Amino acid sequence: MDLLLILTYTALCVVIFKVFKIPLNKWSIPTAVLGGVVMLGTLLLLMNYNHPYTETLRQYYVTTPIIPEVRGRIVEVSVTDNTPVKKGDVLFKIDPQPFEDRLRGIDEELSAAVIELKRAQQLLDTRAGSEAARDQAAAKVATLEARRDELSFNLEQTTVRAPGDGFVTQIALRPGMMALPLAMNSTLTFIHEEQGLFVGWFRQNSLLRLEEGHQAEIALDALPGQIYQAEIAKIFPVIGEGQVRAQADILRYDQQRVAGRVAVALRVTDPSFPQDKLPVGTFGQGAIYSDHFTHVGVMRKILLRMSGWMNYVFPIH
Repeated sequence: MDLLLILTYTALCVVIFKVFKIPLNKWSIPTAVLGGVVMLGTLLLLMNYNHPYTETLRQYYVTTPIIPEVRGRIVEVSVTDNTPVKKGDVLFKIDPQPFEDRLRGIDEELSAAVIELKRAQQLLDTRAGSEAARDQAAAKVATLEARRDELSFNLEQTTVRAPGDGFVTQIALRPGMMALPLAMNSTLTFIHEEQGLFVGWFRQNSLLRLEEGHQAEIALDALPGQIYQAEIAKIFPVIGEGQVRAQADILRYDQQRVAGRVAVALRVTDPSFPQDKLPVGTFGQGAIYSDHFTHVGVMRKILLRMSGWMNYVFPIH
């Protein structure tokens, strides 16, 4: 961006020297250079400080790893790649036969336990049995009922359903594969149907001028030459590089580490924004316009549009 301003000023000086036929001597050239340094330096400082820009803007979205509740062999995959699904729609099914067999077995045990409980109660009523025998029979019935509820739940979980509205992409799941209830072994990745926030990574001194609700603009690599209106949705109060976890390592200074950027979430407010035509997680550039030195923001708008035009030239930008 700075280079564009310098080139623009240089071109302007060349035109002025040609039109007004100003001689090139030891006074005119240093004056033009010094004037450019003072003018461009002041404008750049005001613009960068009051209307920050980021070359790293990305749309982030929420995904849910689909992890089955039970272990079993896949018998049916009902969902297809990139097809919208509603909450509760079937994603895939696990072979229910083993769970049905266990449920039938527990039902038989439960029926026998209920009969045994009735008999123990009858013996107690005729004073031919003890309360301990009746209580033991009742405890067995309660245990089997709890076991039956667990098996019924497991049988229900053999049909895995969508957790919300969205879609599944890059499906590699096939019938015959094993589904395991392990957190590190998800079978599918579900992408929720919601407009993801664009997060721009700004320099830390930009926080002095940023507030929620400030107007912003974004330019996306996928839509060259297009600028869309946005606003600050939230400013994240943490920098990820500074986090410390419970571990044995000792903190040490790393000279090669670049100072962290601040994450700022932008919400697109432009009604013409074509969300359905963009890949989720698209990349771009963004600028924020504060309430200070608003007239300098025009320069930032021009530079952002130049950046948008540069998206046409993929090898250069």
